[in-house]
Amino acid sequence: MFSLSLIQHDLPMPPHLLSRPLLDAIKAELERLFPDKVIANLGLCVFVYDIRSVQGGVSFRLLMFKPFNGEVLVGRISGYDDKGLQVSLDFFNDICIPGHLMQFGTVRAPDGRWMLKSGDDDELYLDLDDEIRFLVSSTKYLPIPIEQKEGDPPFAPMQIVGSIKGDGLGLVAWWAADEEGEEAEQ
Repeated sequence: MFSLSLIQHDLPMPPHLLSRPLLDAIKAELERLFPDKVIANLGLCVFVYDIRSVQGGVSFRLLMFKPFNGEVLVGRISGYDDKGLQVSLDFFNDICIPGHLMQFGTVRAPDGRWMLKSGDDDELYLDLDDEIRFLVSSTKYLPIPIEQKEGDPPFAPMQIVGSIKGDGLGLVAWWAADEEGEEAEQ
């Protein structure tokens, strides 16, 4: 989920930082430029890890968030619509779980929420703020749009598509109840 990425960058220094020690000034400028930014194919920069060299440009490492395909993550449901669920990891919100990547039997309820209909006529709702375990299906890096129409959702340079098809995936509460029942039987 997290990795270190080595970056080489020609860094122009603003004049107001030139009175500071060189490494402090460089780190301050890097911390202004990179954290909370998405770098295509590398992921979301969390923070500047260290500076490796300042010879012929700055060489430094960034701690990046980029989950790999097949990784299992736990987040919270932050929204839903007719396409699927939106999930948040608190520090990253551009995660969607489309309807076709949900458990078999998951349908839209009349009130707009998604629910899993089990064979016992039970209806298990997927509600806002519920903790959900999902599998990363893909990570997309989108090109910056030239223009954005009013009413369009905010641009997201990195999007994660998740799936809750499979054992152990879906609401954490669903599986926690099963695990407690198994422990009681033993």
